[in-house]
Amino acid sequence: MIDTGETPGGVRLRPPQHRVDRRAVLWWGCRAGAVVVVLLAALTLAAWWFASAREFLLVGLLLFGAFGTGYAVVMPWWRYRVHRWETTDSAVYTASGWLSREWRVAPMSRIQTVDTARGPLQRMFGLSTVTVTTASAAGPLSIAGLDHEVASDLAERLTMTTQAVPGDAT
Repeated sequence: MIDTGETPGGVRLRPPQHRVDRRAVLWWGCRAGAVVVVLLAALTLAAWWFASAREFLLVGLLLFGAFGTGYAVVMPWWRYRVHRWETTDSAVYTASGWLSREWRVAPMSRIQTVDTARGPLQRMFGLSTVTVTTASAAGPLSIAGLDHEVASDLAERLTMTTQAVPGDAT
């Protein structure tokens, strides 16, 4: 018998099975790279503008450049290894994070809304984010970095499943 992680009376927390789309690595890398570039530009302008602190700012520029580049290269791959998702007939499972990791489960009977979002950079990479809102104080579950078609199908399937599951979503 395969352990699905579900008990006869409900669900239990367990690692989800599906990875996000591999293109999420590029998406996360571009987002991180953009932040690093903006901050490097600000440090460069500050070094140019404040001659009395130029040496200090140039050292900061070099250090931040090295660490920022490392962050923009390593973080997306690390997140890709951690970020997972899965849905069953009774729950939505997510695992996310890269420094601090979070596993979440939302029973279908507690789901209030299902949303999809696509920012400009996500559209460029053909990705979407599915957000599942529950009455939980922990906030919504988000599955970022899904292929746009997979995200659309998932949102539709979750909407139909939650309508069929008895409960008041509170």
